[in-house]
Amino acid sequence: MTEATRLAVVTGGNSGIGYETAIALASEGWDVAVSYIHDDAAAATVARQIESHGRRAWVKRCDVGIREDVEHFFDHIVAAFGTVPTLLVNNAAVQTWSPFLHLEEAHWDQVIRTNLKGCFLNTQKAAKLMIKAGRRGTIINIGSGCNKVPFPNLVDYSASKSGIEQLTRLAAVEFGPHGITVNCVAPGAIENERTRQEVPDYAATWARITPMRRVGTPADVINAILFLAREESNFITGQTLNVDGGVFTQPNWPY
Repeated sequence: MTEATRLAVVTGGNSGIGYETAIALASEGWDVAVSYIHDDAAAATVARQIESHGRRAWVKRCDVGIREDVEHFFDHIVAAFGTVPTLLVNNAAVQTWSPFLHLEEAHWDQVIRTNLKGCFLNTQKAAKLMIKAGRRGTIINIGSGCNKVPFPNLVDYSASKSGIEQLTRLAAVEFGPHGITVNCVAPGAIENERTRQEVPDYAATWARITPMRRVGTPADVINAILFLAREESNFITGQTLNVDGGVFTQPNWPY
């Protein structure tokens, strides 16, 4: 793969893990196209950060749960860059908090449409472009610790992320003959701006029950994404890489 053809797409790439992923990929020589739904100022910032690494950036509003938006987004970046993307990071996600019996249907629909349907639509479009162009490619889906265990008050989010893990396996099997790998990165307890708002002392709370005795950082997740984006990992597919310090592997023993 030549330098000129290293084009990556990061959905929800103007904040959180998506933002960090887009910049990290640029630092490794990727041109990066970012889709986002809110906050034009943040999108402009990530574009500047990508360009500061000498790479080309493209940022555009796109509702990942609407097929027409996704189709237009990919068609525009192919025209702008003159090539198809060979890396897709499905990061866009929303989250609502509610016990099962009080979860509103509108919130369920919003989360499933964005997280699970969005992953499906972007994966389908990217894979079609790669296959038509005869290009090897990489798709990385961002899962969650709730792929493994039920999280209280995260009914819709847990369902969407668990669905993404199975979608990863199905896509890996179907796309394998075309040289396209599909894997899932599932973060555990990661300290960032959002999670610090969940618990007053988020890091210490989760570190106490994590075998590694520390909470995760965005860099831990980014390193896993970068590993799967590199040529060295091109025989790994259909897998979920849990970036959780072992917290969801350790059983809850009563003694």
